[in-house]
Amino acid sequence: MQFTAGDRSILVDCGMFQGSRTLEMLNHGRFTFDPSDISAVVLTHAHIDHSGLLPKLVARGFNGPIWCTQPTCDLLEYMLADAGRIQEADTARRNRRRDRAGETPFQPLYTEGDALAAWRMCRPVELEEWFAPAPGFRSRFWNAGHILGAASVEMEAAGVRTMCSGDIGPDNKAFQLDPAGPAGFDHVVCESTYGDRQRERVSAQDRRNMLEAEVRAALIRGGNLIIPAFALERTQELLLDLALIQKSGSYPNLQVFIDSPLASRVTDVFEKYTARLEDTGGDNIFAHPSFHFTSDVSESIRLNSISGAIILAASGMCEGGRIRHHLTHNLHRRDSTILFVGFQAQGSLGRVILEGAKAVRISGTDVRVNAQIRHIDYYSAHADKDELLDWIAERGPIAGSLFLDHGEPTAVEELRRELQRRDPALSVRIPEIGETYALAAGKPAKRIATGPADIQQAIGRDWQNNYADFITGLKNRLTSIKDERRRQKAIEEMRQVLDAYTEAMNDRRHHEQDE
Repeated sequence: MQFTAGDRSILVDCGMFQGSRTLEMLNHGRFTFDPSDISAVVLTHAHIDHSGLLPKLVARGFNGPIWCTQPTCDLLEYMLADAGRIQEADTARRNRRRDRAGETPFQPLYTEGDALAAWRMCRPVELEEWFAPAPGFRSRFWNAGHILGAASVEMEAAGVRTMCSGDIGPDNKAFQLDPAGPAGFDHVVCESTYGDRQRERVSAQDRRNMLEAEVRAALIRGGNLIIPAFALERTQELLLDLALIQKSGSYPNLQVFIDSPLASRVTDVFEKYTARLEDTGGDNIFAHPSFHFTSDVSESIRLNSISGAIILAASGMCEGGRIRHHLTHNLHRRDSTILFVGFQAQGSLGRVILEGAKAVRISGTDVRVNAQIRHIDYYSAHADKDELLDWIAERGPIAGSLFLDHGEPTAVEELRRELQRRDPALSVRIPEIGETYALAAGKPAKRIATGPADIQQAIGRDWQNNYADFITGLKNRLTSIKDERRRQKAIEEMRQVLDAYTEAMNDRRHHEQDE
């Protein structure tokens, strides 16, 4: 989000688009502003969907401070560097593809060097301490209860008082205190990831009991328990619960492999802040003897030959990282279990698996889904509908407008309906990407510019998701046709349909050009 007052502009967060390939391609587009015109960035937390374009911003000319909490700064050193390495590796892999011979090489979105340059621009600030991110702006951070270092941003500029939620954590979350913040704003921007969900209220022990039940069932099946987990916070929460489960003595030989170099480095940061983390009792629970942190690729590959182990690997939505390797080797096994413990965005591989796909395409290979697919929704780092409503109510009264962002359309709309039911007079806005609003003290926000239509069309499932679904099932459907001649006829008829569609589109294009 870009805020402008007078001749100064600042950003609150600068994150990457995540989801379908079409949506992710937006990361390669131009910024809608000149990065050199931005005076500062105020960063809510270290997750890549909030921080992941900072290296690109710096590489394109931004040269101001990046304000954040000290834990966020510590995490960014590893989060951004890892993102840069992924960009370089993915680009190199795509350029090596034989079907791209002779084409112009792809360029990485940014490099590891760009990432570390952005990290060096961090300016740590304590929670609830006023600071001036740029002339004409005054801000302070409030605990968001989301992940280590996460904060909401209170901001004053040109006589207007605004609060940006960042990501809000649930009540009674592991490690983190409950969200906090003052009341009485002109405008509030609130996330709505789980705006359409209400979780059953469970205690930390209830959650551990659920995890223990999944561990027990997976071990009985005899295969591996594969858990896609974000390297930041989710992995550490799972390690906390697995350590406490083993403390009961029920699983003396449990072997847990954390196959994520980034998760290992992030865990080092958590160890630094052990004294301020809730639920640990001040102990370093991450040094448990059953936890094995793999460091290199050869160690990761050796995990292909084991059974009866728990393997945690990133990414949490299965869109990259070593988890895709473990899915390739375990999804087809009927004795293995895939346990999802977090939100899966539309268009992500994790969402496709969770929604019941019979086969998926991973790195160009079709993989059958025979493993048990399980889901625990109580490790989320996001507040649910009721908790979001409570957080918004505690920020009131809101004299101007409430903006709902960071959510899929159904989640945003359901949260909006409930807010309007409770307070019909409240001005609730659902901004589209690229829109611009004028904010005044005590008055509803006024939209003064719309956003590009092509960006809106990229949200959600794209043609590549649908193509992957279609192509992974096509071979099985053709194989089910026992007669060879009929099978060949089916292929020919599909080709004719595509040829006819292409011809019709060309005719329409020529007709429009003639007009």
